[in-house]
Amino acid sequence: MADGEGTTGDGGLVATAVALTVATGAMDAISFLALGGVFTSVMTANLSLLGISAGAQDPERARDAAVAVAGFVAGALLSARIVRGERPARRARWALGAEVLALGGLWAGWATAGGHPGQGAQSALLAVAALAMGGQSGLVRAVGPPGMSTTYLTGTLTGLLVDMARDGRVRWASAALLAALVVGAALGALLVTHAARAAPALPAGLVALVLLASFTAPGVRGLKWASSEGR
Repeated sequence: MADGEGTTGDGGLVATAVALTVATGAMDAISFLALGGVFTSVMTANLSLLGISAGAQDPERARDAAVAVAGFVAGALLSARIVRGERPARRARWALGAEVLALGGLWAGWATAGGHPGQGAQSALLAVAALAMGGQSGLVRAVGPPGMSTTYLTGTLTGLLVDMARDGRVRWASAALLAALVVGAALGALLVTHAARAAPALPAGLVALVLLASFTAPGVRGLKWASSEGR
C-alpha cells in the first residue's frame, strides 16, 4: 500500500493493535513495579493518584504521578504533531519510530542501572516511558479507526459489555485487546521479577516489530488504518 492509500485488512489491524497493547501492558507493569507505583498509559488512574496523594500528603507519589501525566501529555502532543499534514502513513511511521527510540533509550538507561534504577533515574525513566505511551496513544487516535485504543481500554471494556448485554454480540477484536493488556502486564511483571535487566526489551521489541511490519506486511503496511473506516 502506498503512503496514504489503500486499506488495512482486519487481520493486520488486529495483530498490530494486539502487539501494541501487549507492549502497553508490559510498560505499565514495569512502571508500576519499578518506577514509582504509577502507570504510563492510564492517565485517569494517575490523575486520581494526584488527588489521593494530595489528600494523604504523599509528595513522592504526587511527584511520580505528575511526571507520568506530563510525559504522556508531551508524547501525545508530539505524536499528533508528527502525523499532522500530508502523507499520513509515512508520518505515522515517523511517530512509531519516535516511540521505538524512546523505548530504546529507556531500555539503555534501565540496563545501565542494572535493572534496578535509583530514585533519580526512576523519575527520568518514568518520564521517557510515559512519553512513549503518550506517543502511541496519540498515533492510534490520529490514524486508527474511531474508538480504537491500545493504551486506555476502559471504553473498550464498556463497549464490549454493552454490546453483549444489548444484542448478544461479542466484539472479538475488543476482547483480544483486553486479553493482550493482561498478558502484557503479566509478562512485564515476570520480567521485572525474574529478569529485571531485560524487562524493557519486551515493549521496545514489540513496537519495533510493528514498525518493521508497516514496511513489509501487506496487512499492516502504511498504518493508514483510518482509511478503511471512511475517515
